[in-house]
Amino acid sequence: MSKSFDLKDWLSDWPYNPENTARIVRGSDGREIMQVRTPLGVEQFELQGRPDGLRPHNAESALDFHRSRFDRMEKQGKASSFSLNANDCAELFEEGVLYYFRYLHLFQLHNWPRVIRDTARNLALFDFVNRHAKREQDRLHLEQWRPYLLRMNAVARAMVEWEAGRHDAALRIARDAVEKIEALPELEAESFHCERERSLEALQDLIKQIERTQPLSERELLERELRKAVEAEQFERAASLRDRIRLLRTEG
Repeated sequence: MSKSFDLKDWLSDWPYNPENTARIVRGSDGREIMQVRTPLGVEQFELQGRPDGLRPHNAESALDFHRSRFDRMEKQGKASSFSLNANDCAELFEEGVLYYFRYLHLFQLHNWPRVIRDTARNLALFDFVNRHAKREQDRLHLEQWRPYLLRMNAVARAMVEWEAGRHDAALRIARDAVEKIEALPELEAESFHCERERSLEALQDLIKQIERTQPLSERELLERELRKAVEAEQFERAASLRDRIRLLRTEG
């Protein structure tokens, strides 16, 4: 009989809290790892390479392995013969789920750079499968989740800019994502329509939040002061403010 190992005492030091389930800590070798507390235990994610730390086909990831296959065939002038069979696609789908869970928890931690990295990586996976899968059902399988993935990537990139005070850049990212999602080819899958609607709504909410915190320009500040002056019947001040606003418009 194998030696038992009871996790109860260890888990009691980190009680389950559904509002705060993830943390980044150092492993015994000093590397950063992410731990996620579940109701019954703990999951652990590597923060570099594959989330499970494995190296399929002796490559960093299955996607890297199949990309290398394609690159070799392309150099040999055989790129048109390259394809992903059903087993290849299943392997890539399962790997994509690992990255999904990792970036989902990183999003909760507001670890935007790593969310950007992992969502960009899965977008590359979607593109690769869509381009090279032999079966149409495999080519289209991941596309139902593309609106969600575009949204998560855009929100993380916009948050980096917003938190740095670059409101215009954050707005450009969010609005560009809205255009990309609206331009996606139609799919019959109900999940596609649901994710597209939810993603567009979330991005529009983000745009409104950014706009509400965006610093006002000199002209906007003067127009606000003008409204206050008119309401207070301070007509001389209102006339002066109108002249200054007119001058700014002319210069603009």
